[in-house]
Amino acid sequence: MFAVEVATGINATLGHSILLIGLVCATFGALATVYGIRTDDNKLLRSTQRYAWGVCAAGVGAFVVMERALIQRDWSMKYVQQVGSADTPFLFNITAIWSALEGSILLWLVVLVGYTVVIAQRFRKRLADPLVAWALVVMFVVCMFFFVLTLGPADAFQRGALGVTSGPGPNPLLQNHILVLFHPPILYLGYVGMTVPFAFAIAALITGRVGERWLSETRRFALFAWGFLTIGIILGGWWSYEVLGWSGVWGWDPVENASLLPWLTGTAYIHSVLVQERRGMLRVWNLTLLVSTFALTILGTFLTRSGVIKSVHAFSNGSIGPYLLSFFGVIVVVSLGLIAWRGDRLRSPGSIDSPLSREGAFLANNVVFTVFAFVVLLGTLFPLIVEALQNRTIKVGAPYFERLSIPFGISLLFLMAVAPVLPWRKASTELLRERLFWPAWGGALSIVVPLIIGARGLAPLLAFGLGGFASGAALRQLVLATRRQGWRGLVGRANGGMVVHIGVIVVAVALVASTTYTHSSRLILEVGKPASYGGHTFELIEVESFTTPRSNGIRAQISIDGGQTYAPAITKFTNFGSNIPTPSVRTGVFNDIYLTLESGAKAGATTLPMKVFIKPLIVWLWIGGALMVFGTLLSAFPGTRRRLPTQPTSAPIPVDNDEPLAEIVDV
Repeated sequence: MFAVEVATGINATLGHSILLIGLVCATFGALATVYGIRTDDNKLLRSTQRYAWGVCAAGVGAFVVMERALIQRDWSMKYVQQVGSADTPFLFNITAIWSALEGSILLWLVVLVGYTVVIAQRFRKRLADPLVAWALVVMFVVCMFFFVLTLGPADAFQRGALGVTSGPGPNPLLQNHILVLFHPPILYLGYVGMTVPFAFAIAALITGRVGERWLSETRRFALFAWGFLTIGIILGGWWSYEVLGWSGVWGWDPVENASLLPWLTGTAYIHSVLVQERRGMLRVWNLTLLVSTFALTILGTFLTRSGVIKSVHAFSNGSIGPYLLSFFGVIVVVSLGLIAWRGDRLRSPGSIDSPLSREGAFLANNVVFTVFAFVVLLGTLFPLIVEALQNRTIKVGAPYFERLSIPFGISLLFLMAVAPVLPWRKASTELLRERLFWPAWGGALSIVVPLIIGARGLAPLLAFGLGGFASGAALRQLVLATRRQGWRGLVGRANGGMVVHIGVIVVAVALVASTTYTHSSRLILEVGKPASYGGHTFELIEVESFTTPRSNGIRAQISIDGGQTYAPAITKFTNFGSNIPTPSVRTGVFNDIYLTLESGAKAGATTLPMKVFIKPLIVWLWIGGALMVFGTLLSAFPGTRRRLPTQPTSAPIPVDNDEPLAEIVDV
């Protein structure tokens, strides 16, 4: 027993020591790399890989020590007292590490050091290259900042009060669904992954190598970070749907917006970088997008971790806010200063020949994405600005975001339909008429079919039509590619991107259908007496109570359409005292039936108040998300047939059926 107490008691000291070692490694790594660049000491530059491994070992080691403390219930540590509990199941005891402020910063750190060592390992033969070396310096500096956070305002290894032998456990919402194991780490892989392209962008500015070469070094890193962020957002919506009991997937909560903002600017970058690689244009714009994306991840962390906003996702107030806000300011000032310094070298050698071209469509795409991001940022920050300047509280709710997001969504669907069929430089009306013929018929069919089955409303019908139009354009390109190259026609940025587009369209249509045509009703069920609603019958079988070591509650057994029973519940976690609704969902291809209990239910009762939601096409949100992930993987690998950089960008390469090969190769 004494040995166990001693072992658990050293976790705090061990954690602090490891973090301090990591800070030293990051600091010396940055200084040694800068010195090696200045003195042209290639041997010293090649040795910086050791510092990257030291930083990684320290970050991972600190994370492991904290997990050890949670598993062993080391009550000598304040963080374990805050989120630990003797009654918490093993899985949620593991995930408790990212259920509060200090542990979430530790998770950020462990992902960051992982990316740092991946960069050092990936470019180990080019560590003497100034571009790679300066990128590592940026990674080391960001690591230094987060090591400082974990040793200071976000200290997870702080000792707690004496005599504490139990804690409340994680937030109830973070210990009742398995998605808590996947959503935060995957979201962080996307969030933190944006540090890599940012680091290379800063390195390109410092070295003056602002051409197109540095883009190729970071393309896959940017793409995978975007993919992880996409998965994280989709899983967050699924978690909200399965856990919160309000039947929605996206509520325009400030913390949700904090993840959406870098996704929007990152999406704009992934499109506009193609223009720079192909035509040498938009250099300043792409650098600005990368800086904005990384800066928005830091701003989002400030919003979710500083306590300045109230949200089901946000953590309580702490002293971390000024650190994050200052770091955000440094990022913006230094980045803009470097862009201004290299202004002469950032002039684009090319220009847009015609707005009716692929580069013109990409530019329009970027304008829509960035203005949309600004609208979301304004709505998210406006209450904070008003409170700071006028000392009054206001709220910008979902109606603001929903009303303004409709024109942006419609515009993006239209661009997704037109852009894939446009050639580089200039398109003729005859060419557009030929390539858009079948996609246009798909769009018309996508309006007629919903009208026949009873769909109404201008905005949703327009979304369905443009969704069909855009899907037709994407499928057209995939058909052309697979006819010539077989399954390899799906691989590469152009064609993998079309799979991503189809996934986005599926998500958009599912969102429109589920939000516009959802209907609900409050029912009073009686045992043995089926009630009807929305073409379905609901019969109460029984109402029962349940008890676990950490909770108790009421659960109803309800049969839908005389078949399988579903069990919505209300759970009270004894350490918190709050009632947490747990919905039950029957998932179908065409609609979900979403059941929630209302307050007042009692065990053994013969009547039960409950609410039923009929939600069309909601399952297609998750299917569309899976398609986006699959398309991202396909896009990460080059196609088998590519244009050479010396080939004319405007001249199509004829093939048997006179279709330009430029449409089907990885460009």
